[in-house]
Amino acid sequence: MRFVVFNQKGGVGKSTITCNLAAISAAQGLRTLVVDLDPQGNSTHYLLGDAHGDAERSAAGFFDQTLRFTTRPKTADEFAVDTPWDGLRLMPSHPQLDELHTKLESRYKIYKLREALADLADTYDRIYIDTPPALNFYTRSALIAAQGCLIPFDCDDFSRRALYNLLDNVQEIRADHNGDLQVSGIVVNQFQPRATLPQKLVQELIDEGLPVLRPYLSASVKVKESHQQARPMIHLDARHKLTQELQALHDCLSA
Repeated sequence: MRFVVFNQKGGVGKSTITCNLAAISAAQGLRTLVVDLDPQGNSTHYLLGDAHGDAERSAAGFFDQTLRFTTRPKTADEFAVDTPWDGLRLMPSHPQLDELHTKLESRYKIYKLREALADLADTYDRIYIDTPPALNFYTRSALIAAQGCLIPFDCDDFSRRALYNLLDNVQEIRADHNGDLQVSGIVVNQFQPRATLPQKLVQELIDEGLPVLRPYLSASVKVKESHQQARPMIHLDARHKLTQELQALHDCLSA
């Protein structure tokens, strides 16, 4: 199963959700790959710390290869690297993604990621794709390559207003490019159950029939420690409330 974590708004927890769900998949024995398409590289830093800087073994290296003819092209898996955790690999981000963007778009390489990841169907049980906070070439490539779309929602009115346009964009990609793409659900992030506004906004989404997933992910300073130490929550504190919520969310997606 290939999941894309997508929201055009920044700071909603895309990388946190991507890496933690992937780490849980790997911990449960599933062969798992993370593809980091955001030039900012938050997922790459989260899983590798400062250990990676090789443009060749990265998403930039993969896309650069699509721009050149070669008699023996590398598979997508050859652009991935091991992480410190068994069963979890990463196709890292690299700043060169910014430089390649215009060339890739002008030469219409939008289906290359889907072709490459489809070829890995027997290699990985789960693939999670982290995306930039924009509807650009890389995000569209990810939506075309994925089977399920997870949409982080951070419980403010701006996020709610943007959500409808975001859902329209997903449906347009589905209609025009990827009939297999489904909205797997809206992931409520940084939820504060004692605050009135988050409860009200989430309930309004539910009342409108939108696919809001349970459980909601609690706001926690522990996740900032997780980022700083480059250790997903399941490897930092397996008994923490947020870790348990992430595991329940993962199980919900696997059901």
